[in-house]
Amino acid sequence: MSHPGQISFQDATSPLMEELLYFHDHVMLTILLISGFVLYVITALVTSSTWDYFAMDHEVLESIWTILPAIVLIFVALPSLRILYLMDEIDNAHLTIKTVGHQWYWSYEYTDYHELGFDSYMLPTDDLTTGFSRLLDVDHRMVVPTSSPIRVLITAEDVLHSWTVPGLGVKADAVPGRLNQATFLTNMVGMFFGQCSEICGANHSFMPITIESVPLSAFENWVSLMIENE
Repeated sequence: MSHPGQISFQDATSPLMEELLYFHDHVMLTILLISGFVLYVITALVTSSTWDYFAMDHEVLESIWTILPAIVLIFVALPSLRILYLMDEIDNAHLTIKTVGHQWYWSYEYTDYHELGFDSYMLPTDDLTTGFSRLLDVDHRMVVPTSSPIRVLITAEDVLHSWTVPGLGVKADAVPGRLNQATFLTNMVGMFFGQCSEICGANHSFMPITIESVPLSAFENWVSLMIENE
């Protein structure tokens, strides 16, 4: 099971994060091939007794080592541009949630529903029970329907924050006076954790993000319950 404190990537829980992991593997393979080729050339130059160490120029070789890196850059840039386009593409979002960063907690407003909003504070260690995650769980989770495109409008009230959920491949700065936009889609039921990844003050590490993905019917029941309790 993935954990935000681990060294490797978390398991992908959204199509966007899957694309980012594929791109990471693609780039790492490219770097491995380049490193292996460079190591081979260095070894050949050091061990070869037929190499002309006094050669001052070689037009063909210079052309090759100019064109070849350009081809490699194109090989890396095209998938990167595709993912950047996918990250910015927001088409027919089913739900819009406004996220506001405060010192040191998050607040959420479900703009598609009248007066549905709440603050989300980290659960103190003394209040944790079995099944809750220390320093990651909150008193009010951000609940979203599974397999539905979600648009998140992100801003801050006081200082810079960063709304980050690694498992979903989402990371956007929360800037006072500015509204940033991010989108995600969960492809499974579960809970996904994140934290503010901007150094926003003394309690920077104590403003976690918890997203709970539930089936559409359960989400509608949750909305009805929240509105009744307002």
